[in-house]
Amino acid sequence: MQAKAPAPDCPLCPRLAAFREAARSSHPDWHNAPVPPFDPPGGPGAASVLVVGLAPGMGGANRTGRAFTGDYAGQVLYPALVRHGLARGAFAADPDDGLVLEGCRIVNAVRCVPPQNKPTGAEIATCRAFLKAEIEAMRFGLKVILTLGRIAHDSTLKALGLRLKDHPFRHHAVHGPENAPRIVSSYHTSRYNISTRVLTPEMFDAVVATVAGLAKG
Repeated sequence: MQAKAPAPDCPLCPRLAAFREAARSSHPDWHNAPVPPFDPPGGPGAASVLVVGLAPGMGGANRTGRAFTGDYAGQVLYPALVRHGLARGAFAADPDDGLVLEGCRIVNAVRCVPPQNKPTGAEIATCRAFLKAEIEAMRFGLKVILTLGRIAHDSTLKALGLRLKDHPFRHHAVHGPENAPRIVSSYHTSRYNISTRVLTPEMFDAVVATVAGLAKG
């Protein structure tokens, strides 16, 4: 099943649409549109793991058009995925670097770059329809969802119809019944979290090891 996707000129969030248009004027050679999922070669049905981030960064995915590519967060995310068999190749912060996902796909809770990297509650809720469609596209093979940060975690729970109070965000926590996709929550791999040591590469590597183990088991 092909997931629904926002149009390049998606008008659903006026503030984000205006910010996107301003970026197009300043940087006409950038992507400057909703960022699509990063899929493995076989598409959504070939993935058992879904990574859910927050939103594209201005000079990252909004520039390159590939999730977590072009800003700091990808420098922590992608090497960990490679180490645990969820990607192969070398990450070079470029969509043409040849990096390939293995049984894994990546999407953001909010598809368009928000000002100051802070989407509003209404924008998160509006874009959740696309997140739900991505989860639905994987419904037969999805085993694990890795959420990066509280916003991605909470939006994923709501997309699945789960109550937040039953599955509170905690780093390296595993949520959900065994007969449904397990949700593994992590602090976001942002530069701020790494520089303040809220999250270390070693902490995140342990999370991805858990995700890979659940996907195999």
